[in-house]
Order: sequence, then C-alpha cells, then structure tokens
Amino acid sequence: MGELPLDINIQEPRWDQSTFLGRARHFFTVTDPRNLLLSGAQLEASRNIVQNYRAGVVTPGITEDQLWRAKYVYDSAFHPDTGEKVVLIGRMSAQVPMNMTITGCMLTFYRQLGTAYVSATTGAVATALGLKSLTKHLPPLVGRFVPFAAVAAANCINIPLMRQRELQVGIPVADEAGQRLGYSVTAAKQGIFQVVISRICMAIPAMAIPPLIMDTLEKKDFLKRRPWLGAPLQVGLVGFCLVFATPLCCALFPQKSSIHISNLEPELRAQIHEQNPSVEVVYYNKGL
Repeated sequence: MGELPLDINIQEPRWDQSTFLGRARHFFTVTDPRNLLLSGAQLEASRNIVQNYRAGVVTPGITEDQLWRAKYVYDSAFHPDTGEKVVLIGRMSAQVPMNMTITGCMLTFYRQLGTAYVSATTGAVATALGLKSLTKHLPPLVGRFVPFAAVAAANCINIPLMRQRELQVGIPVADEAGQRLGYSVTAAKQGIFQVVISRICMAIPAMAIPPLIMDTLEKKDFLKRRPWLGAPLQVGLVGFCLVFATPLCCALFPQKSSIHISNLEPELRAQIHEQNPSVEVVYYNKGL
C-alpha cells in the first residue's frame, strides 16, 4: 500500500454539502456522542494526525478512512480557530446527552413549570406559564406539550440575543473560493433564522413523541406499579429521538450557506461590484 496523497481536502466535510444526504452524514459524524468517551491520548493522537497532514507530513501507514476519522475526532473536541480543547459539555458530540437530560427532565416534571423555568429566559417562562394556565382544564396530554412551546420561544429569543453582535456588525461573506468580501447584517439575519428553524425542528421529535408514548404507558399497570421508571424511561426516549433529530435538523440548511448579491446591503453590494464585478453569489457560515 502506497503512502496517502497530500491532496485530500480535510478543511471541508467529507461528503457533498450541497445535498441533504451529504449534510446529514456529516452531522451524524459531528454529533456522535461516542466521541465523548475518547481518552485524552486518543484526542491528542487525532490532533497530531490532522496537524501533521495539514503541514504536509503523512502519518506512516494511515489510510484515508483513518485520516477522515481523525479529522472528525479532532473537530469534535478542539476549537476550529484557537486549536484549544473545548470543555466537554460544550462540544457538538455533547449535544445529544446534554439535551437528552434537560429535555427529559422538562417533560417529566412539566407540572412544576413555575420552579423548572426560574432560570429560563423571560420569553420561555411567559410562554410556558401562559400555556399552562390555558391547558388546566384540558386533558393531561395537552399539558405535556407546554415544554415544547417554551423551548421554541426560548430559541426564538436566545439565539438572536447570543448572536446580537452579528446583527449589529454582520458576519463575513466570501466568494466561492473563500476570499472574504466584507461583512453583512443581512447574511447574519438569514443565518440566524436558519439556525432557529433547525433548533425548533430538532426539538419536535424529542418533545412530541415521548409525551405520546408516556401518556399511553402511564395508563398501563406495569408503570403504575413502578412509577420510579417514568423519569429514566422518558429521558431514554428523548435521547433516542435526539440521536437522529440532532444531525438531521442540523443538515436542513448548508453550513456554508449562500445569498445572492442583490439581497445584500447597498453599500456592501457596491463594494463587491467594484472589487469583483463577476461575483453574483456570496457565501457565509450560518453557525450552529
């Protein structure tokens, strides 16, 4: 077997990001919770493989599949800009277990919304408590969907707030070759909208399917005799849903999204036309 060539572009995802299937395969790999179980030595080994390859040094005996595996392990644990190791709970591979725990507990203890949402955003609290009062006289199953409404409201508020600087100064836009052309608030708004939609869609399976299943199971003698099983069972159901919902909903929109130059701010449009008259479409990172 010959040495691995140096022309493999590990700066970009392995699969075609212009297709939903390619984006889904990418995010299934990025959000794989098993990466949280990797030791420090395994993470360092992957970092060395990636950094050496980028520097033009191929690790002896490595295959292309092993190179891509190392790239995704590296991406799952280290910051893309600083190269520093990200705190465990802040990694993309922690999305499923972290959200599984939070969402499962929200669904399990939905009758205690007043306490459960003290630390949530004002919008989420108002939505949750308002809907709770409206559903007091409705079947319990309806009340189980109150947390989803709260999560949807929280996403609509929290994501724009966390990225408010982007709404003020814009995000970088570039041509197809990656040459930066300027900063656009319009692109930031579009990217944030896409992320909000992805996050809300991500919550739908995890917060809609388990309540339906639990509402049925709680009427059965098995769970009535073992009420302590309710919480772990619900958390497990949420986790199962999130394993699929997280990567599939992240893949709804391309990570490298595009916007036609005619939709940009007049000043930026004029600047781009002056520097690059042939550019019709610009690209930006929508974020996660």
